[in-house]
Amino acid sequence: MDKPLMAKATAVWLVDNTTLSFPQIAAFCGMHELEVQGIADGDVATGVKGFDPIANNQLDASEIEKGQKDPIYRMKLKFNAAAVGEEKRRGPRYTPLSKRQDRPAAILWLVKFHPELSDGQVGKLVGTTKPTIQSIRDRSHWNISNIQPIDPVALGLCRQSELDAAVQVAARKKAAEGGVMSDDERRKLVSTEQSLGMSSEPKMPSSIAGLEGFTLSEKEESPADFSDAESFFNLPQADEDDEDEDDTHRKR
Repeated sequence: MDKPLMAKATAVWLVDNTTLSFPQIAAFCGMHELEVQGIADGDVATGVKGFDPIANNQLDASEIEKGQKDPIYRMKLKFNAAAVGEEKRRGPRYTPLSKRQDRPAAILWLVKFHPELSDGQVGKLVGTTKPTIQSIRDRSHWNISNIQPIDPVALGLCRQSELDAAVQVAARKKAAEGGVMSDDERRKLVSTEQSLGMSSEPKMPSSIAGLEGFTLSEKEESPADFSDAESFFNLPQADEDDEDEDDTHRKR
């Protein structure tokens, strides 16, 4: 935890009860210096009640004294053993109430366009549970007929970098297992930037690759061209001996 709880309320208290400079308060609360100045002018955080960081065990009084004596000094947040490892807590991410109704659409999009992602990866991206993902995979969800697939990045449920990272992990896992990927799957398993840079032209099959350089004389002679009217009527005449043999055969 790099900044105190209720940072804006803490800044209000420090502005009202100390002689710390605006840069010192901004650095401690993780705010911009102009925002702290707006608090002092009454333009920002109007009606916000100050939050005492000393009484709430977030800051030592000695730190404030050091800061008031030395304008360059930067106050340090009081160490809290209970907060160690808080950022590494596992579990589904928090999804705001306004976006929770969009999660089924995001899950359906991931299941449809990225089937290589595991249920755990989908759950971390969208912030849902495995039973919900499974119900959408087997189409047993109660509202499956009304769900339309929507990109979770467009819905604001995850960042594009997080989605790309999950897809890359799935690509490495599938390659390690020796799975054979089609061209469409390979395009899905690369990042968005790489996918946009790939050529959309189909590749020439290997069975005919390299034949484009041959001329007609190397493969077979070109047949006579009778597209011209004169060349069509000036056909080569048969030999007289051949005509005599044909007459003899007819008489027999």
